[in-house]
Amino acid sequence: MPSTNRSTPGVSAGIADRLPKWLVPNLSGLNMVALFIALLLIGLLLVPVAQVMIVAFQDPATGAATLQNFLDFFRTSLFRESFWNSFYVSAMSVVVATAIALPLAYITTRFHFAGSVLIQSLGFIPLIMPPFVGAVAMQLIFGRNGTVNLLLRDYLGFDIPFMEGLNGVILVQSIHYFPFILINLSASLRNIDRSMEEAAQNLGSHGMRLFRRIVFPLAMPGYIAGAALVFIKVFDDLGTPLLLNVNNMLAPQAYLRISSIGISDPMGYVISVILVVFSVLSLWASFLFMRGKDYATVQKGGGGMAKRNLKPAEKMLAYGVVIFILLLVLTPHIGLTLLSFGTIWSFAPLPDGYTLQNYVTMWEGSKSFIMNTLLYAGIAATADVILGTAIAYIVLRTNIFGRKGLDYLATAALAVPGVVLGIGYLRTFHSVDVPFVGEPLASWWVVIALALMIRRLPYALRACMAALQQVSLALEEAAESLGATKKRTIYKIVVPLMKGGLLAGFVTSFATAAVELSATIMLVSSNQDAPLAYGIYLFMQTPSGRGAGAALGVVAVLLVAAGTLASQVIIERDKKAKASADMH
Repeated sequence: MPSTNRSTPGVSAGIADRLPKWLVPNLSGLNMVALFIALLLIGLLLVPVAQVMIVAFQDPATGAATLQNFLDFFRTSLFRESFWNSFYVSAMSVVVATAIALPLAYITTRFHFAGSVLIQSLGFIPLIMPPFVGAVAMQLIFGRNGTVNLLLRDYLGFDIPFMEGLNGVILVQSIHYFPFILINLSASLRNIDRSMEEAAQNLGSHGMRLFRRIVFPLAMPGYIAGAALVFIKVFDDLGTPLLLNVNNMLAPQAYLRISSIGISDPMGYVISVILVVFSVLSLWASFLFMRGKDYATVQKGGGGMAKRNLKPAEKMLAYGVVIFILLLVLTPHIGLTLLSFGTIWSFAPLPDGYTLQNYVTMWEGSKSFIMNTLLYAGIAATADVILGTAIAYIVLRTNIFGRKGLDYLATAALAVPGVVLGIGYLRTFHSVDVPFVGEPLASWWVVIALALMIRRLPYALRACMAALQQVSLALEEAAESLGATKKRTIYKIVVPLMKGGLLAGFVTSFATAAVELSATIMLVSSNQDAPLAYGIYLFMQTPSGRGAGAALGVVAVLLVAAGTLASQVIIERDKKAKASADMH
């Protein structure tokens, strides 16, 4: 039987040319899967965001296109103040986060420093605590009558407004998000070409001049990547300002307008458009800053900066700086733990006593929150892994038209703030009745799981992409040459070989979805349907409930920590298993 001369999408040209036509798999099934995923992403991401955009440019009375809503926004002093406050808080958070991350990154990569791995690991811990969870705990430590200011007032006669107004938001956000700068900056510092540093030293450049003129500019790609992430995350965050009672920022204003006035209020949509535009502009600005500049290394692998030993005095100073920074960034965890076990903590450096009653109260009052979270995050993570696997296979293994667009569309959820997605869902699905349920989709608990799925899909997708890239195409070709169908090859060969990456993607999506507040706070229609993050928010609204809220916060932190650790263990074990298999 003559062989085909045309290669088929999803099969390498070589094997397609060698196989008879009847053996070449029919990819109509994958085309249908791609079409289904595209429609799903359009319906659950593009359409809600487009609804927000459309309403922002509509006259609420006539429905005609207009710019009046934006003019009204900038004519209103509260909205102008909120805009500049959001920009100021985001910019200052980048500055403070840089002041925290830069010494840790430089000391641990530039010098022979005992415990550098432990220091880097401790520096990542803030990421496992959602910022709104630690906000109240930080008030008790750094607030006007918190631990630090009480001690300053008693012994030195003055206090510092750490948590007053916007200062509190900046401090909480900086401590939570600085690991983004630490991770990226440390990686860039390790990849600096050692020969460039040595050349500068031979020409007489040393100390701060060497760092300022050579080292830091060469590490700029990593720094800009981390700083852009910090800026976007802070600009879009909703939970921290709400819990600190700072409402004159954009995200809280969008939430308050929609929740108090209703989904017909145009200002909530105008604010949502501004949030999305600023997220995109921040990424674009970081790209423009790096464009046209060459950071390539001469040596293979960069060589890394030459490490040197510290003198005794330098070592004492370095350890002092590191310990101070680590104590600062761990204060939310320390404060949350103390608050969860404390009886009364008011106008005192520490709680008056300690008890387990907060955990009992938490368990009695939050069983539904925990069970709902397990259900919603479980559904979201499972769907994310299934969609992520399908998208990864379509992008990496087929020539289906528009496959790259599918990847971009799935990743676009990163640029959409949670509050914007929540508002979009309310607007899009408030009139969509669910058969046999008797209520609109916007008020049905399933919509929360859908929002979490879309929000966390990029995380699972990246894990699935990485896992599939490690599966050799030759294994699929061998199976297909022996008569296996495409469907059977995927189920029996590809997915089992991807299991480590799939499990890591599931755990990451589950752990991060479990503490999502920005989107879910917009979609909770009753306390019975509320997830864990919303439960923490409710508990923290009253002083009497803060102990139980802190206990629930500890549960959330442990959940995210366990998920993060499990995903790292799975990834490392999978890498070792693949390396061992390659050696044999």
